[in-house]
Amino acid sequence: MLANRVGWGVSRAKATRSRSIRRRPVFPAPDHDHHRCSSDAMAMAEFLCAQRGQRLTPIRRKVLAVLLATHKPLGAYEIVERLAVKGPRPAPITAYRALEFLRENGLVHRIESRNAFVACVHNHSAAALVVFLICECCGAVGEASSEDVTATLTSAARAAGFTPKSPVIEVTGICAHCREG
Repeated sequence: MLANRVGWGVSRAKATRSRSIRRRPVFPAPDHDHHRCSSDAMAMAEFLCAQRGQRLTPIRRKVLAVLLATHKPLGAYEIVERLAVKGPRPAPITAYRALEFLRENGLVHRIESRNAFVACVHNHSAAALVVFLICECCGAVGEASSEDVTATLTSAARAAGFTPKSPVIEVTGICAHCREG
């Protein structure tokens, strides 16, 4: 029975993930179904780790759950503080190790300008150009992609004989929800 529920959850997460690639808004509406959003992302993380033969250990799962609980970037010490509310306070190195695993597996991103992390809820390759739109009002981070921007930057890098390792762009501004609210 549990296997059926897990299989159904992963199938639902895969279906949701593939459907949502095109339709997922860059910034979710403030009243979106956040429980489903985070549940689907956790199911996808479990599926990807199992598929790759990786272990989503309890501490890794807890760190990811903390990040999935918000669309705002959190620093490692903020993550430790949030974990301490529900149980023993993990050592910062434990949180950093979990974050490193999650980053290596494409489950979280580091927002360099904030020295913080955000859960990845989009399905893209590790080499894909990621554009982070960071709202200066509410602090939410949206992931956007553009084939045109990717092609232009890839072309410019090749012309310079440069191979990007981590193609990331961070743009600050005001999200539509804050502008309209």
